[in-house]
Amino acid sequence: MKAIHLHGRGGPGQLVYEDAPQPHPGPGEVLVRVYAAGIIAPELTWSETYETRTGNIRSLPIPGHDLAGIVEEVGPGVTTIARGAEVYALTAFDRDGTEAEYTIALPDELAPKPRSLDYVQAAAVPLTALTAWQALFEHAGLSAGQTVLIHGAAGGVGVFAVQLAHWAGARVIATASARNRDFLRGLGANEIIDYTTTHFEEVVHDVDIVLDMVGGSTQDRSWQVVKQGGVLVSVASPPSAERAKAHGVRPVWFVVEPNREQLIQIGALIDAGRIRPVIETALSLSQARQAYEQGASGHTRGKIVLRVVD
Repeated sequence: MKAIHLHGRGGPGQLVYEDAPQPHPGPGEVLVRVYAAGIIAPELTWSETYETRTGNIRSLPIPGHDLAGIVEEVGPGVTTIARGAEVYALTAFDRDGTEAEYTIALPDELAPKPRSLDYVQAAAVPLTALTAWQALFEHAGLSAGQTVLIHGAAGGVGVFAVQLAHWAGARVIATASARNRDFLRGLGANEIIDYTTTHFEEVVHDVDIVLDMVGGSTQDRSWQVVKQGGVLVSVASPPSAERAKAHGVRPVWFVVEPNREQLIQIGALIDAGRIRPVIETALSLSQARQAYEQGASGHTRGKIVLRVVD
């Protein structure tokens, strides 16, 4: 099979499109024919990309953990999913990834592909939608009537966070560049702050939740806009426990986890027309290096996806 291999640390220049042995499912595993895979731009900097769960260095790791495809084979003991099923998934970060013609997944990672999406569209969903879902509902406890400030709202996670918060009945304030104003309003944002011209902390006060996909000074300036008893959730960098205590705010930093049941709920919202994926661009698997270079440049709208089957 064809796959993308990382020949070392150092960024997109280490990615090589080449032949690889096709995996076979062991007990409790599923082999998926990958039709499309979403890229995770920061992944090339993660230690999990290069190491197994036990800390051993992988030889020529395959990146990517978003997938949409068809179940090709099920291993012994798998009874919850059948060959031929159309699926989408986020797979665990400590295994070889999805930027290949075939990959191994676990049954509790795989959910039915939303019927209304093609494979490229479906591959843009799992990591970003699950991150937004887990941030808002599991970690922040978002409920109707609350106000949430979303930093990086036009990015991969942000576009789902805006839509999910709007669906949940929250008031949504988004920071983004001016070019994304109408785009984010169309996704459900009530207010958009152009971070290039306005300091959000001068115009935003007493929000219930900040969802931070940016980190750095953006996170530092966010403490003053959260009401006492509110929550600052970051997927960019761990918030300061000391500053959280000083402001009476609950800090959260987390790494998204695969979750079949949540993907089923997300898929139902997609098929009902309540939320939708946003794709910056779709490239062929052989163009993975270009895709990661584009993702690393920042300021993308939504997700970059690799087509494995044209």
